[in-house]
Amino acid sequence: MRIFLASILAVFSLSAFAAEPECTKESKDKWKDKAAFEKDLVGQGYKIKKFKVTKSNCYEIYGHDQEGKKVEIYFNPVTGEKVKEHKD
Repeated sequence: MRIFLASILAVFSLSAFAAEPECTKESKDKWKDKAAFEKDLVGQGYKIKKFKVTKSNCYEIYGHDQEGKKVEIYFNPVTGEKVKEHKD
């Protein structure tokens, strides 16, 4: 029974992290240009494997940071601010 409960808690904690943040409610005409934003991140030293727009209105990247660590980062597409980051 304890193993079952521990498994359930692990699944819920993973799904809580996996939830996408809401980045903006601004219309897309106010967003930073996707290609320019990606180019700026590369200029900062990120190695981007995947760059996408999420259903929750974020720019999301998968790749590596300046130190070579794997990252998943959500950005506000209007301000460019990091909203959520996960490093491995």
